Amino acid sequence: MSLCLVTGGAGFIGSHLVRRLLAEGHAVRVLDNFSTGHAANLAEVAGDIELVEGDIGDEHAAARCASGADTVFHLAARASVPRSVEFPVEANHANVTGTLILLVAAREAGVRRFVYSASSAAYGDTPTLPKVESMPPQPLSPYAVSKLAAEYYCSCFSHVYGLETISLRYFNIFGPRQDPRSAYAAAIPAFVSRMIRGERPVIYGDGEQSRDFCYVDNAVEANVLAMRAPRLSGEVVNIACGERITLNAIVALINQHLGSRLTPVYEPVRPGDVRHSLAALDAAQRTIGYRPGVMFAEGLARSLAWYRDSATRQATGS
Repeated sequence: MSLCLVTGGAGFIGSHLVRRLLAEGHAVRVLDNFSTGHAANLAEVAGDIELVEGDIGDEHAAARCASGADTVFHLAARASVPRSVEFPVEANHANVTGTLILLVAAREAGVRRFVYSASSAAYGDTPTLPKVESMPPQPLSPYAVSKLAAEYYCSCFSHVYGLETISLRYFNIFGPRQDPRSAYAAAIPAFVSRMIRGERPVIYGDGEQSRDFCYVDNAVEANVLAMRAPRLSGEVVNIACGERITLNAIVALINQHLGSRLTPVYEPVRPGDVRHSLAALDAAQRTIGYRPGVMFAEGLARSLAWYRDSATRQATGS
């Protein structure tokens, strides 16, 4: 089997992808600077991978890690809208410059395919639903701008240099190992971690904003399908479930699972947040054969089970 480089492999989605690639018999090299990833996410497979602690913005680290790789899965990023609003230069350096350096390294190393983890934030807050890849992008935050710019670089490297690339526009990925501790934590881990402790969840806005939440196994499957697909040349496809749910409805579902009656604390809307999001999946199905395998309700139940088990382990020190 081939050698796969996974940037951000110690992170949430990356650590799930690493396990899948190992299960399929691939050799796996991980590049991570541990700014948001955690070594504990790879503890079970540490002896089966090559782990390089370094930054995608370091040309020498990027070149070393791309050498000999057949496929690069580029997941490393500063993945937070609020943080990007606070630190826009940091977002640009990590998400744009870092991606460009990695693309150059991949081209020079003769990598066959570059699979980029893009973001639905590129669509912005346009009222049209579902979001279709042919829509003009309208990014609202520095994060969204940076992820979109990296998409353009991927497409450019396909057309100018012949490097096969594809950009997977994720819609609100969630699941086990998603970190709830950050001040910029995503909605579901933030809700679940508080509610398990009996604390009220915090919603920014009125809670009627909706998202196309996508369980992490679907994102992993999309990456694997992108690796296997016939020749690619800079395509962009949505990765989601094709269904949406409001934040208020999610809190209600978590209450049902936990047997609680916790009501949200509503805070002002944060700059850069979009109101509604829903993905069209036709292009993903046509291009790489993607269909969601785990829908939201099942994904939420799996996630809750993991977070409850994790909380128990932490409480008992096991």
